[in-house]
Amino acid sequence: MTMGISGAVTVFEYQHLVAEPGFGDVAGIPPTVFAWLESECLRASGVGEAAWARPGLRHGRRTIQMTNSVGVIRAPSGFQIEVLPKIGKVAIDGASSARALLLDMLSCLGEFRHIRKDRAQLQARRMPLFEVFVSQFLESVRAVLQKGLAGGYNPFEENLGSLRGKLHFSENLKRNLVRPDRFFAAFDEFTQNRPENRLIHRALASVADQTRSPANQRLALELRFALAEVPSSADIEHDFSAIARQRGMDHYEEPLAWARLLLSGHSPITGIGSSAALTLLFPMEALFEAFVAKHLRRQLKGGHQLQTQRSSRYLVHHGGRRMFRMRPDLVVTKSMSNVLLADTKWKLIDEEAASRAKYMLSQSDFYQMYAYGHSYLDATGDVVLIYPATGQFKAPLAPFSFPDRPNLTLWVLPFSLETKRVLLPQTGDSSLDSMLRIFKSAANK
Repeated sequence: MTMGISGAVTVFEYQHLVAEPGFGDVAGIPPTVFAWLESECLRASGVGEAAWARPGLRHGRRTIQMTNSVGVIRAPSGFQIEVLPKIGKVAIDGASSARALLLDMLSCLGEFRHIRKDRAQLQARRMPLFEVFVSQFLESVRAVLQKGLAGGYNPFEENLGSLRGKLHFSENLKRNLVRPDRFFAAFDEFTQNRPENRLIHRALASVADQTRSPANQRLALELRFALAEVPSSADIEHDFSAIARQRGMDHYEEPLAWARLLLSGHSPITGIGSSAALTLLFPMEALFEAFVAKHLRRQLKGGHQLQTQRSSRYLVHHGGRRMFRMRPDLVVTKSMSNVLLADTKWKLIDEEAASRAKYMLSQSDFYQMYAYGHSYLDATGDVVLIYPATGQFKAPLAPFSFPDRPNLTLWVLPFSLETKRVLLPQTGDSSLDSMLRIFKSAANK
């Protein structure tokens, strides 16, 4: 655990939090924040929402244990809890490398495709994740202002001292029967008061209140001053729905994507609820799957395609109904035929723990891959479990065979987070031949 700026704490997946003071690797947070987290845990579990954290007990003290959700939690008081991937625990530079990895993974998600990774990962070495998000948003707004704020013609109706536009006869008679010097007219006026600019102004106001980085605070105030003539959005949902794609507005895509994220707190997890404070949490399983899928495509040989979350098969049929949909994370096809199935698992494997703990593998995962192989491959071919490569899992395990299905092979492979490639066995075993027909070798990137 590391303390960051005042009013913030950085922890890793599955780490415990306790009302101050902390002890050992249990992070201490203000008692009011701890009480809020406890109430949110109970509320989320009561309505069946995602278990982003759970109550715990360490050395006789009540704790809140984070689960496999990473990102930023902001309490109503503004206190920030940054949760990073657990792999940072074993890294030399800890939080910095874990934060950079998380940003790299987030860029594989649609709503974070605008992350400028090189800049963000450099920033991640010296500022918390939330401040990196804010900085990226502010830079995207600066780019819009450099190109010029977009404007447009809005319709107005007003009682004027001189005729402008088109006279509204019926309304003019009603209002100005005894005022011949007045004209009730309908006209169009060019203005920068449009939904896109109002939303950006509202997001700037929001981050100006929440950021604690002096650099971000200064830039947010400068940008707000540049938008002083544009009102802040009073109805966020309405303004987002009013946005229409127009020619010459492509440079607005990035700041509006950040504005949507920062104003709505949109996240794959909805377990933190009622406060207006922004909270962004992401399941590491989903991030790892997206990360592997993006980069694994580049490792496939020509003619192969990768599909994600394909679900065309069911485990059983019952009473004329299909039940228990089978949804492998990754399916590799060639000429419309399935040639390999893979599931990604964000779990730390220990290649030295073969006898005492079965490498830390899960029996249920093996049952699942056995079912996938039967259904999608007719029990002939390769099924793969992909785990992150670490110092304890540097090379693929020997292949696993199923005694009753000799043509079905299960592989447990590491995925390098640095090279962004799945690591293949270095062996002449004939069981590897089918894998080498699908994947490029390390030398042929």
